[in-house]
Amino acid sequence: MTRSKKLIFASLGAVLLLSGGYYFWNKEKNEAPKYREIPVTTGDLEITILATGTVQPKNRLEIKAPVAGRIEQILVKEGQQIRKGQILAWMSSTERAAMLDAARAQGAEEYKKWSELYLATPVMAPISGTLILKNVEPGQTFTTTDAIFVMSDRLTVKAQVDETDIAQIKLKEKATIVLDAYPQNPQPAIVDQIAFDATTVNSVTTYIVDVIPVETPDFMRSGMTANVTFNIAAKKDVLIVPSEALRVSEGRTMVLVKKPNSKEGVMREIRTGITDGKNTEVVEGLSENDMVLVTEFRLGAKSSQSTNPFGPPSRTRPRSGGR
Repeated sequence: MTRSKKLIFASLGAVLLLSGGYYFWNKEKNEAPKYREIPVTTGDLEITILATGTVQPKNRLEIKAPVAGRIEQILVKEGQQIRKGQILAWMSSTERAAMLDAARAQGAEEYKKWSELYLATPVMAPISGTLILKNVEPGQTFTTTDAIFVMSDRLTVKAQVDETDIAQIKLKEKATIVLDAYPQNPQPAIVDQIAFDATTVNSVTTYIVDVIPVETPDFMRSGMTANVTFNIAAKKDVLIVPSEALRVSEGRTMVLVKKPNSKEGVMREIRTGITDGKNTEVVEGLSENDMVLVTEFRLGAKSSQSTNPFGPPSRTRPRSGGR
């Protein structure tokens, strides 16, 4: 190999070496964390829990006749408000129905005579409430095991609440019911009962929470699907920061605060209050004029060592032990 060729190869090697060094230096420089500046603001925070449920009668009562017979006349309709002791229908026993049928065959006067001599039996409401089901029509026969009418004292929503949220729900707590069929008509409600027994389906444990509307609307029907929002806590005019700005280490909550007239930040310990997951109340450590820095994560970037208390827990690789 001639001297000139050796010089050429040496020059190419030096160029490649410098190019590689510049590439890795520039890559390391570009991987430096970038931040978004977010001001500390004053706002309102509201903690809610959302659950789905079904409209069902709180107390469902089936009305059955003491004897088998036939319905002669019905005086009520489904959805009607009924008072205790109100007559729902008139019925005839099997014997009276057979006798009236025989009298009707002999003429109108004979039928009137026997119908006035042996009066029909009233079917009365045992409680006050709403008639939610009518299972018979005039002229229909029934047995003592057939439910003629079904009543409910009032309608309630049985919501399924996850076990991780059940501790935050209290009796008489305020809630809002939104029916899927009438999403434009939210109804204020209160928590009436919390089940003591859980239900587990596909490894998911839930508790049934009864939510009663303050005033039952006329369009509310048993069997409807509803979304229930439980109002856990609310605060107005408090300092809030994005939850993604928080870093928790050894039980201390920290945020990166921008220095005045600088692009750099300094870690500052704060004390937090309630959170809705997206924003967190700052009780102590920041003022409304402060600017917090939030790391902008890029695809393929190395994860930060900081921990967000409202995100998934960070995983650190354990140190390998010696042989």
